[in-house]
Amino acid sequence: MSDIKAELHKRCADYIKMRMEAAEQGIKEAQQASIDDTKSSAGDKYETGRAMMQQETDRNLGQLNEANKLKVALNSIGTGASAIAEAGSVVYTNSGNFYLAISAGSLIVDGIVYFAVSPVSPIGLKLKGQKMGGGFTLNGKTYKIERII
Repeated sequence: MSDIKAELHKRCADYIKMRMEAAEQGIKEAQQASIDDTKSSAGDKYETGRAMMQQETDRNLGQLNEANKLKVALNSIGTGASAIAEAGSVVYTNSGNFYLAISAGSLIVDGIVYFAVSPVSPIGLKLKGQKMGGGFTLNGKTYKIERII
């Protein structure tokens, strides 16, 4: 794996870890709030508070599940070099640099901005299968493939 691919992969893994930790913290806080509410409430107010805490727990469980899906997707990405853009490729274009992996936003490595995009996102679908010198148009913007690693 090239140094840039390794660094982008690591940053995507860090992004997932951060999302998982935030979701787990949210679950703990909702559970603690539910326990605290149990100690100090009675009647309808108690039931409403418990329902709100359950909704918060469910929302955070959903986020944790999504982060786990991202982790599985990231771990399944190939690391070999390819002349064709595919999951795991770093694609340099005239309009930006892309890491085909997971949707993790912009990542700056050595002062260069890379956009971590899912292969099933609109731009990911356009990038997949491209070769150096190829190109495509998305939302009225033309992209020319300059390099793929």
